[in-house]
Amino acid sequence: MNYRHAYHAGNFADCFKHALLVLLLDSLARKPKPFFVLDTHAGAGRYDLDAEAARRTAEANSGILRLLQRPSANLERYLGLVRQLGLYPGSPVLTGAVLRHGDRLVCCELQQDDAAKLRRVFRQDPRVEVHERSGWEALNALLPPREKRGLLFIDPPFEATGEFSTLVDGFRCGHDRFGHAMSAAWYPIKHMAPVRHFHAELASLGIRDIVTVELYLREPTNPGRLNGCGLVVINPPYQFEDQALSIAMAILEGIGDDENGRAVSVARLADE
Repeated sequence: MNYRHAYHAGNFADCFKHALLVLLLDSLARKPKPFFVLDTHAGAGRYDLDAEAARRTAEANSGILRLLQRPSANLERYLGLVRQLGLYPGSPVLTGAVLRHGDRLVCCELQQDDAAKLRRVFRQDPRVEVHERSGWEALNALLPPREKRGLLFIDPPFEATGEFSTLVDGFRCGHDRFGHAMSAAWYPIKHMAPVRHFHAELASLGIRDIVTVELYLREPTNPGRLNGCGLVVINPPYQFEDQALSIAMAILEGIGDDENGRAVSVARLADE
């Protein structure tokens, strides 16, 4: 599978992970000391939802385009940034909008043309570096940063078998290199067996303070369909569980599909 995010930009999974990303970034920005963000699978930065790729799948129609028509107080910050930034902003552009003077973002993107697009987006922003390289490799090569605070944001394409195990290894590496940072990773939910195994592997790492947030559009029983998704966070900020639950519920309600099994859950895999 050759994954290209332009076909899926603005879908329900993007809305879920990006709204929670903004919550994590805002928690860092509340304190005055500079922070560092490593975006391991950054993509092209901006996506035109009127372009052929997005129109071919029309996934944004039941995602961000629907949410923009159904305002929610719990999504006000995220939707406000989407309106402000133009096109559909991916994780690096959303992060760039939250950065202050002295904060820093490093983006990794392995696809050559997407990395070139991302460089153009940030060509006049000295706070942002774009690397055409593997994000998995960067977790070892670029950490720890000079900043003492930060976020590792991992959003793999899940195009290869064994990517859940690769993600566990990435978490282990990132935590070993930058253990007091927040680490967050998105993952798909098609059926539950791989997710349960992934959670068990994470819990076995011996890392403290791990929380998962999950959104289900329907019962996760069809392994050939994206039935939901999750975000796992190490070292989440204060009150994250309650706030994340409110955001995920607002997305589920705003999307508005009425299938059996629609649900949101927040669970703790490891105590503080």
